[in-house]
Amino acid sequence: MRALVLKAYGELEVQDRPEPAVGPRDVLVRVMACGICGSDIHGLDGSTGRRRPPVVMGHEAAGLVERVGPRVEGLKPGDRVTFDSTVYNPESFFSQRGLANLCDDRRVLGVSCEDYRQDGAFAELVSVPAHIVYPLPGGMSFEHAAMAEPVSVAVHARNLTPLAPDDTVAVFGAGLIGLLLVQVLKAASVRRIVAVDIEDDRLALARELGATHAVNSRTADSVEAIRSLTGGRGADVALEAVGIEATVRASIAAVRKGGCVTLVGLMAPEVTLPIQSVVTRQIRLQGSCASNGEYPESLALIASGKVRVDRFISATAPLEEGPLWFRRLHHREPGLMKVILKPNA
Repeated sequence: MRALVLKAYGELEVQDRPEPAVGPRDVLVRVMACGICGSDIHGLDGSTGRRRPPVVMGHEAAGLVERVGPRVEGLKPGDRVTFDSTVYNPESFFSQRGLANLCDDRRVLGVSCEDYRQDGAFAELVSVPAHIVYPLPGGMSFEHAAMAEPVSVAVHARNLTPLAPDDTVAVFGAGLIGLLLVQVLKAASVRRIVAVDIEDDRLALARELGATHAVNSRTADSVEAIRSLTGGRGADVALEAVGIEATVRASIAAVRKGGCVTLVGLMAPEVTLPIQSVVTRQIRLQGSCASNGEYPESLALIASGKVRVDRFISATAPLEEGPLWFRRLHHREPGLMKVILKPNA
């Protein structure tokens, strides 16, 4: 099969690779669409240390069932499917407690780190356990289905966060995940959604997709703007979708006493926290890791149009053009958000 291989940091090449093995409980999927994630871009330059060459990256994908293992039920060749980015052991301590995303045996597709190597879906074929495979709603394109992974990240963060319909919720960061958070919050009938970013075009898109207010933190004090909207109290909830110290601290400052901050972004490995403010104002501070069974809800949101993934897909391209599109995304070309590669185009 053909696969897009990270040969060395900064160097991608389409290579011939052996077909992946298919275990008795596995499903072999012919990949029809796979999105380039921001984490893949960081993998290209080695900035995260979690995609050590050589590795086949890619974890936002959908395709056709090619073959199933002898112990797989409910799936057959030709089925249109997507699959979770997280390979987990359903019998593990955390999985048995409803925390499969925290499973000690957890592996992420397309990740090669100190603990494991798990080739991903920038390839014609990928083998995954049947328990992480989900059928597609009728009529859904493979390109839209490949977006279920980032949508599930937003849905998981929303589901972890205590919300009431009359809440004011601040979303820090209007990149892909932040814009998806805006939409899943709107789908949950949250009354007031404040998007915060440093780019006016992204804030305009946030307003289009459901944010009731937008604040450019490059030109305005986002904390003061949010307080002015809430009678001086602050937002009930903040969802942080950047992962740097400035936005983490702003999220904490922007919520009211007794409010909640959910951390979704993961750019900086460490940040310092205003611990006195968190403790004395009794702020609930929590992380949100990947997703945990939210794929069916995410697919339903996409199918219903309540989450519009079409607004994020900037281009689709064959696998051979992968190195070009990775470079363009790495250089932060204006207007590019999500590029979908099609290994079997």
